[in-house]
Amino acid sequence: MIDHMSVITRFSPSPTGLLHIGGARTALFNWLFAQHHGGKYLLRIEDTDRKRSTQEAIDAIIDGLNWLGLEADQPPVFQSQNLQRHSEVANNLLNAGKAYYCYCSPEELTVMREKARAAGSTRLYDGTWRDRDTADAPNDIKPVVRFKAPLDDETVIQDLVQGSVTVANSQLDDMILLRADGSPTYMLSVVVDDHDMGITHAIRGDDHLTNAFRQSQLFQAIGWTPPEYAHIPLIHGPDGTKLSKRHGALGIQAYQEMGYLPEALLNYLMRLGWSHGDDEIISLEQAIKWFEIQDVGRGAARIDFDKLSSVNSHYIREASDQTLANLIQEPIAERIQKPFDTEMSQRLVMAMPGLKSRAKTIPELIETSLFYFYLRPLEINEKATKSLDNEARNRLGRLSELLSELSPWSEEAINEAVHKFAENEDIKLGKIAQPFRAALTGTTVSPGIFEVAMVLGQEETISRLKDVMTN
Repeated sequence: MIDHMSVITRFSPSPTGLLHIGGARTALFNWLFAQHHGGKYLLRIEDTDRKRSTQEAIDAIIDGLNWLGLEADQPPVFQSQNLQRHSEVANNLLNAGKAYYCYCSPEELTVMREKARAAGSTRLYDGTWRDRDTADAPNDIKPVVRFKAPLDDETVIQDLVQGSVTVANSQLDDMILLRADGSPTYMLSVVVDDHDMGITHAIRGDDHLTNAFRQSQLFQAIGWTPPEYAHIPLIHGPDGTKLSKRHGALGIQAYQEMGYLPEALLNYLMRLGWSHGDDEIISLEQAIKWFEIQDVGRGAARIDFDKLSSVNSHYIREASDQTLANLIQEPIAERIQKPFDTEMSQRLVMAMPGLKSRAKTIPELIETSLFYFYLRPLEINEKATKSLDNEARNRLGRLSELLSELSPWSEEAINEAVHKFAENEDIKLGKIAQPFRAALTGTTVSPGIFEVAMVLGQEETISRLKDVMTN
């Protein structure tokens, strides 16, 4: 039974690259689990690899998490700031006889490793210095500190996703805790930080499962209780292989640039590996109520960009017209090279219901709304030009006279006027609706043409009609 009050989870990326979709999902599962149990969700930046960690990556990770709305409940912990504490724990283990100095040279270790691999052993270090007297130590070698791992029995982890997992202790060798320069290793730092941050549940990718055996041994040797582990399957590409750059394993920023809404991405990621019946669209409030880590599947989830687009189109339809208008105003202004004025802003909000029902991504939304803002005369594409023969142009002339008298200017009134016009001219509606669309949008595809005319307003509509009549 989980004690609701005390749940503390953590997301702990290494800042050696961008925040990828797999990392974002791990953060989301940690966040949901903490929210579900009314606990805390923390962020730890594992920047002990000083050579490869960059400020740029740290910023990208934090920006990505903030964009998704997965802000931690406390300021981030930087592992590099706790190195002294990590070393102190290693020294305590040395004093307690649970760790030892190892003076093997790099050459000796290479020979040892090759020998172990040839024999098919996973123990790449043979324990040479485990019980040896340091009086034998060579003067020219700076020692590393190794953990005295248990040799007999087995280590068992009751994993919340994988179930009960066991490793024979004879398969694990004595891992390094402090390098020759005195710096702590990742394995030691994770254990000390998890303990010091009070982490109760470590939810992470199943590529860490072997680390969990070693880490729980270390926890026990120090006399601390390890967190409960939940190792979630990795995300695979559409072809079932490990997600890589060629599948579009991009940073979260790239998904933002591709025009996915954060709510859509969260909903999609949530369903990669965790499900609630057949529900496709699940709000965060709903997810917090339903989320149980035990419901995460053991099999790898496959990313499906069509599914992501379809979830995104749902969230675009659900978003408020004003929110979407605010999001795309700037990019539209760049495309048409003209800053927005109040009238243009109002036009965009008014046009949004007809535009958002068709768009799967934000760039699509921008693309389909451009015609509302093009400078006159519009460029008419080849397909649309076909419907603008002389007869159609003359007809549009007569229609524009009728429309210039129209009051009030509403979608309903325009619809009625054009229908009546077609009747009077004794033609099918398409015979006037198609050239009307061509004149107002420059294309053959757009939202409903009466809606378009209503959004453009009477003056702009008549002006665009006149442009094609005089061509």
